[in-house]
Parts: sequence; C-alpha cells; structure tokens
Amino acid sequence: MGEGCENIDGLRKPSVAVVGCGYWGRNLVRNFDELGSLQMVCDGDAVARDLASQIAPEARVVSDFHDVLASDVDALVIATPAETHYELARQTLESGKDVFVEKPLSLNYDQGRSLVNQAMQNGRILMVGHVLEYHPAVVRLRDLVRSGELGDVYYIYSNRLSLGEVRREENILWSFAPHDVAVILRLLGSEPFEVVACGGSYLQ
Repeated sequence: MGEGCENIDGLRKPSVAVVGCGYWGRNLVRNFDELGSLQMVCDGDAVARDLASQIAPEARVVSDFHDVLASDVDALVIATPAETHYELARQTLESGKDVFVEKPLSLNYDQGRSLVNQAMQNGRILMVGHVLEYHPAVVRLRDLVRSGELGDVYYIYSNRLSLGEVRREENILWSFAPHDVAVILRLLGSEPFEVVACGGSYLQ
C-alpha cells in the first residue's frame, strides 16, 4: 500500500499515480494533487514531465511506466492516448492496483470486456472517467426519471454543437459519444437491445 495521507476523519486516503500529463492529464494531476492523494506522475515526454513538476512539485515524476507499476501507490489514473488504454489498464490490474481510465476504456468490445473480467477476478476497482454521470444536472434528471415525475421516457437524443479538439488518433465516436451514451444509460438504468452508427470523414 502507498503512503497516502490522512483526511479529516482520520481515514487514510489512497495514493495515486497519474499516467499522462497532456491535454487532459494535467487537469487530473492538478485535481489529485489538491486532494492530497497524488504521489507520482508518469509521462514519456520531457515537456509534459516539466509541466507535471510545476503543477505538483512534491510528486515524484518519472518517464517509465514500469516504475509506476513497481511503486507502492494504490491506484493508477490512465490519461494517455486512447489506443494505449487497454494495455496500460491490463498491466495495472495485473500488478494488483486499482485503475481509473479516461474514456474510452478500450477501442473494441472484447478488450473492454476482458478488463472488466480481469478486475472482477482480481477484486480490483476499474472505473472509466464518465464525469458527466456525476454532474448535478444529470443526477437531478435521473431522480426525475426514476421517480416517474417525467412520466414514461420513450425518446432521448443528444446533439454535439462544437467540433472540439480535432484528433487524429480517434474519431468523434470515441471522443464525445461515450459521454452522451453514458449519460443516457445512467438516466434510463437499462441497456439498448440494438446499436446502429453511421458517420463520415470531413476534415481528414
């Protein structure tokens, strides 16, 4: 177990390492540092490591992922490019640590299912960063749906009105759709019996 630290109730906070200090990872580094749980940051890029040292000067900053796996931190936060999520999460669970993975969990169903099974077999926590599920507006909507105040829900749709950051390593279905799908599943409390998707390439 990592060193961690005590909170106001005298309970030990888990110690955390953030892997990836890029576009979104830097926010996670800052947040976990402010929570008093951050012990390590890992990134292969020297500029990102310098940034991590500025954001969290007391955290140990390393370039090798295996240094994190060999450390005594309790949990890893994976904030690397999407195509690396599965392998890094797999190794994390294999090492006996809990893991928080930024969405998407993986780039195909079989890999995602494999990680879920691995976490269950090892008794570890596997969590995906679907942050909108915990937004106060979504929580309130969920309460309204479950209480029946809105009546029966027959139809839900979502629109994305901004392109956001254009990424070459993943398409819009991996970048933004996971948020919308996660919220819809959360609101309804059930899974779809059929999924259909279509799209086109307009910028690249």
